[in-house]
Amino acid sequence: MATLLHLPGGTRDATELIEALLVAAQARETTAPTLAARWRQLANDIGDALDALPPPRQEHNQ
Repeated sequence: MATLLHLPGGTRDATELIEALLVAAQARETTAPTLAARWRQLANDIGDALDALPPPRQEHNQ
């Protein structure tokens, strides 16, 4: 299933979400390893989706 995620800060916000998921996963590794694994997978999935995006266009002011 695909999801459209609207982030006002663009990819910068997405990278912060990835980092937050990974930090949270590390914090829960011993108390909730299944949840930690799920959060790591979500972070990886978001990262893969970002990697699949085309590079931003650079506009030249001439």
